[in-house]
Amino acid sequence: MSNTQLIVALDVDSVAQAEVLVDQIGPDVVWYKIGKQLFTREGVAALKMLKSKEKKIFLDLKFHDIPNTVAQAVKSALSIGADMVNFHAFGGSEMIRKTVELNAQEHPDALLIAVTVLTSMDQQALAELGVAGTPAEVVKRFAGMAKSNGAHGVVCSALEIDIVKEACGKEFQLIVPGIRPAGSSVDDQKRIMTPSQAAEKGADYIVVGRPITKADDKKAAAAAVLEELK
Repeated sequence: MSNTQLIVALDVDSVAQAEVLVDQIGPDVVWYKIGKQLFTREGVAALKMLKSKEKKIFLDLKFHDIPNTVAQAVKSALSIGADMVNFHAFGGSEMIRKTVELNAQEHPDALLIAVTVLTSMDQQALAELGVAGTPAEVVKRFAGMAKSNGAHGVVCSALEIDIVKEACGKEFQLIVPGIRPAGSSVDDQKRIMTPSQAAEKGADYIVVGRPITKADDKKAAAAAVLEELK
């Protein structure tokens, strides 16, 4: 049985919509992701709703700014109940290091995670930004930098799990979006995999949104993913 945990993405417009989804999905899912769509509109209320239901929160705001600003933003995120927070590795070594130094001691159980390459990006998109290498090469480079500066793990696509685990070790946490159960729509993701494939490769967390939140029976859809992770 894998130790891979499911995070359900609450990409909706309101706390009311999010709460309905959480109640429909039921008690078996512990982790939920709050991203820019919900947080920008509803803010702390979204986290309070999840905390009232004893859920764990991945606050997916992908901070990217000067080092002190990101460090303080992550401090704010942890103070309002986030259990996992992310920031762009593109911000560089100093940004990652300062963020970890400011927050890791006060919140020893929190996961401070660097985003490597967005799952919607391919080599052409990276080249357009002047970033050399394939997505896999860039992910490996960014993951190594994140680890050496104290980050607990990275967000990467399922296709880079092997590379990052080999380079950074089994303890380094991998959060893998772009997961699509067999037979579901690919939507706007380019580098994807099924839950069981990602778990087998060693993903620590998988993020699943629409295949669960848009399903007719959301509890059954979540249960099917959890079953697949076993």
